[in-house]
Parts: sequence; C-alpha cells; structure tokens
Amino acid sequence: PAGLLVRTASTFKSSVTLKKADKEADLKRLFAVMGLSVKKADTVTVVINGEDEDEALKAIKQVFEGNL
Repeated sequence: PAGLLVRTASTFKSSVTLKKADKEADLKRLFAVMGLSVKKADTVTVVINGEDEDEALKAIKQVFEGNL
C-alpha cells in the first residue's frame, strides 16, 4: 500500500504530505512514509498543495478506497 501511494503521489507536481499524529512525511518518499508506521485503523491526514492538487486528491483518494 505505501508503494502504491508513493507511485501515485509522484505523478503529480503538487506537494503531498501524509500526517499521522504529530509526525509527517513527504508522500513521494517511500522510506519517509514507511517511517510513519501507519497501521490499518490509524487516522491520517493528506495535505496537497500545488497546481494539480484537485487531480492528486482524486487519485490518492482512490488508492485509499482501494479503487486503484
């Protein structure tokens, strides 16, 4: 799942950050994402900023929903 999120986020110009509690990681960097140790029931926040943020949000949402 982390690899799929990173591959998806990396296709966009916008910056994409994944936050869990008081930690955050660049969603385009696999080791950073893995360092968050996100588990299935954890709550995370995705922050997207940039010129293609709407498209990035749609794609990343599909990954989280298992539709990609």
